[in-house]
Amino acid sequence: MPGMSHSNTMSKTIFDAMPDGREIHQFVLVNGNGVRVSIIELGAIITSIITPDRDGRPADIVLGHESCNAYLERSPYFGAVVGRYANRIANARFKLDGATYTLATKNGPNHLHGGTIGFDKRLWHGEWLELDGVNSVRFSRNSPDGEENYPGDLNVGITYSLDESNRLTLDYQATTSARTIINLSQHSYFNLGGHDGESIVEHELRIGAEFFTPVDKTMIPTGEILSVSGSPFDFRTAKPIGRDIEQSHTQLEFGLGYDHNFVLTAPYDDDGLRAAAELFDPKSGRQLRLFTDQPGLQFYTGNKLDGSITGKSKVRYHYRGGLCLETQHFPNSPNVAHFPSTVLQPGNPFRSRTVFEFNSR
Repeated sequence: MPGMSHSNTMSKTIFDAMPDGREIHQFVLVNGNGVRVSIIELGAIITSIITPDRDGRPADIVLGHESCNAYLERSPYFGAVVGRYANRIANARFKLDGATYTLATKNGPNHLHGGTIGFDKRLWHGEWLELDGVNSVRFSRNSPDGEENYPGDLNVGITYSLDESNRLTLDYQATTSARTIINLSQHSYFNLGGHDGESIVEHELRIGAEFFTPVDKTMIPTGEILSVSGSPFDFRTAKPIGRDIEQSHTQLEFGLGYDHNFVLTAPYDDDGLRAAAELFDPKSGRQLRLFTDQPGLQFYTGNKLDGSITGKSKVRYHYRGGLCLETQHFPNSPNVAHFPSTVLQPGNPFRSRTVFEFNSR
């Protein structure tokens, strides 16, 4: 990357404090190519990803905040690990082993991203690791039985690793004391032009999916799995996000744009990962490639950003100023028998990997 000269480093500082006074540490990973990733213990949140453009000029490409209170009070999950169940559960309830569990409503009648105080608002414990010579930081926490009314005592962790190929690898793991459900995802909002940049509608996106799961007007999947062919949801070949986003289409009307789960169909590589998506900003030349072992990808185009949120450097985040590519299991899977199961059993640990690869062209 022209003009960049950096070393592979790690650092740890105090970011802020929780309302009860507990310190929130921030961990920073830097590789030799000038890619810098900052993550805090609150919500295991990625607060910043700095990458060079095609001319070597760095910019922070994720939306975020500079204080704990902003993340707790105003953030639409910027950069957070969401759980126990990422995305929506219909009518905020599910059945497991004959018992019905009622969850908090946080999206009309539905449950969203783990409830009132989900993983995004919890303090995790961060610690440095070195894995195969790659600098890494691991965040972990215990989610006790009954937290947000989910069953089972859950020990959960996520490890972020940044290598010299500009690959940020996310390794999730969890174990439970009793049968429960789990769906973890990373909820960063990307704008490859910079977090203070223009709308993402001119970004070009390819998604390795031949199908998507349509939703009802409350954004719950209908249970259908439809082909993307001939629809605005066909991203099998890269296209500008804005090309079809304003089409008259019931699904786009329900989502106010794209806010849908894509069924990943790209082949697995030797590492058990699929090429889920590729995002490119023609103006800056920055490119993001996304790989995962998860069956779904939630693509969200920042349809509810409206300028009312002030983020880093006092930047107001405007309509479609960022997008999310959330690797996940399908929304509402606990209530749809033919969707991939999200049940986690004792003695059978949950493990998942997602990779973000940053480059320019």
